[in-house]
Amino acid sequence: MTISQRFGNARRANKLVASKAVIPRTLALRDIEDAVDYYAREAGSHVALAYVEDLQNAYELIASHPASGSLRFAYEIGLPGLRSVQFKRYPYLIFYLEQVDHIDVWRVLHAKMDIPAWLQHPSS
Repeated sequence: MTISQRFGNARRANKLVASKAVIPRTLALRDIEDAVDYYAREAGSHVALAYVEDLQNAYELIASHPASGSLRFAYEIGLPGLRSVQFKRYPYLIFYLEQVDHIDVWRVLHAKMDIPAWLQHPSS
């Protein structure tokens, strides 16, 4: 088997990985809207669109590999199973719980925030 055949088989296998639906909660949608509005206002629509693209890439990752997220904040706030994934190009984290049939996205927060406080008291 040639190298290109092996890579082709690996690509096909990756496409066969089951993905779960990613369902953001109301607070997560608000977080995303606030970030998009900020980037559009401060840096332009192209930066806001790049943020959305980065978000979509992170959603694809957690949909197909839910266990890839860090459990760090689960331990900090005492919420078993809470995972986080950082965007590749923007300083944001997606906080989510894996459910049987979907990914439950709790928040999408800037990495510089007091994250435990925001997760425990969303109005703070």
